Amino acid sequence: MKPKLLIVEDDPNLGEILSEYLGLKGFDTTLKRDGEEGGIAFKKDVFDLCILDLMMPKKDGFTLAKEIRSTDEDTPIIFLTAKSMKQDIIKGFTIGADDYMTKPFSMEELLLRIQAILKRSSKEEEDEFPNPFQIAGLTYFYRENRLVLPDKEINLTTKENELLKIFFENVNRTVERSVALKKIWKDDSYFNARSMDVYIAKIRKYLQSEPSLKILTIHGEGFKLVEVN
Repeated sequence: MKPKLLIVEDDPNLGEILSEYLGLKGFDTTLKRDGEEGGIAFKKDVFDLCILDLMMPKKDGFTLAKEIRSTDEDTPIIFLTAKSMKQDIIKGFTIGADDYMTKPFSMEELLLRIQAILKRSSKEEEDEFPNPFQIAGLTYFYRENRLVLPDKEINLTTKENELLKIFFENVNRTVERSVALKKIWKDDSYFNARSMDVYIAKIRKYLQSEPSLKILTIHGEGFKLVEVN
């Protein structure tokens, strides 16, 4: 079955080029012209990945992404934008974007990024990591993207899930920042590092109800999940 992509782009020429190019590369594409149409399409169908322009009429990409994330934390999102300001990029990752491309961009690069994200999201490869994995007062279900804490249960996003797995594989050992970035984001660029910081902050909040587990920042190296007796 072809992976289904939702493309929301108000530039008619770029939208058609994206839809046709990705269609020729084996994807089932749905093209919408503004954020309002994109939101309606997302509610009506199931997509494997969304490509959202930021500056659109009726509803911008940030607003549409927030609406998507309010009901769906897992479908990958790539932002396309003419902006390259750091605060906009950080805002996009904070909302829950998986990647961010600044116009003009290479179609070949976009294709490679889509393929990499879908490969990370699929979990088709066999994994020897225990499922469930238990530590302190929590139970972690890697394959189901689920974390059960003493006082609540959390459905994890793809990146939260992959980060937690790395930490649980390395309890009481330092996880180097560059290693985690290359494994999950496939690139240790400044913007991906800021994105990772946002996700680690979220995980720290999740672990607040289990005081025996803490994520420490090891300056100049990375992070360490420690189990406190």
